[in-house]
Amino acid sequence: MDKTLLKGLMVLEALAALDGEPLTIQALAVRLGLTKSNAHRTLQTLAHAGYAVRDEASGVYRSTLKLFELGTLQISRLDVRHQAAPVMRQLADLTEETVHLSVLDGDTVIYVDKLDSPQPVRAYSVVGGRAPAYCVATGKALLAFQAADYLDRRVRDLHAHTPATITDRAALQAELRRIGRTGCSVNRGEWRDSVGGLASPVFDGMGVVVAAIGISGPLERLSPKRIKALTPEVLKAGAQISRSMGFRQPYFNTSA
Repeated sequence: MDKTLLKGLMVLEALAALDGEPLTIQALAVRLGLTKSNAHRTLQTLAHAGYAVRDEASGVYRSTLKLFELGTLQISRLDVRHQAAPVMRQLADLTEETVHLSVLDGDTVIYVDKLDSPQPVRAYSVVGGRAPAYCVATGKALLAFQAADYLDRRVRDLHAHTPATITDRAALQAELRRIGRTGCSVNRGEWRDSVGGLASPVFDGMGVVVAAIGISGPLERLSPKRIKALTPEVLKAGAQISRSMGFRQPYFNTSA
């Protein structure tokens, strides 16, 4: 058991319970049964990570909104499957391709829900499975709306899984900028040979991207012409789920 981590969590919970009220190091140490030096070091670490802030004039600490942001994201992730279910069914019926709902976890995506294609040849995946975010359509749709330094911090290894994998960082950044403008990402056999995909982001009520919805299937069916034809439908699906999550800002052009 990591006692240092436990102390950090205790301090963080104590700060959060104060509802923003500042707390001195001495008062916190007494409340939690820590030495003053332990409390001080822990608070400095939390401040460095952005979970606490120190008032330079008084020297007291208070919690920041970072916990609120994380909590909101987790709640959205739990709710997004329910909100997405009818839209996924509509998209599956329309396209007859496998439909995925994915969330971002570091440099990978996790498939939190899926509907299989009725076609005899289809993309293989499992709920709970992972894929490199930079190689799949839902992953790129999620990466395109992260902080500017996310790639450098979390996606460091761009090794090739197929000859089509984008391994040049500048090229990937250019691709993500395009997705950020259009709202639509395409996988051209970058994760699995001959398997492609098309996806769009899902935003919550705060405008934070919390998931991505997409279709995948053999590239022989997902030709450039068919991808172009299905793009408005995938964008429409992303917009519908986003609206159900409380997103009220303009979505991308769903008729292009």
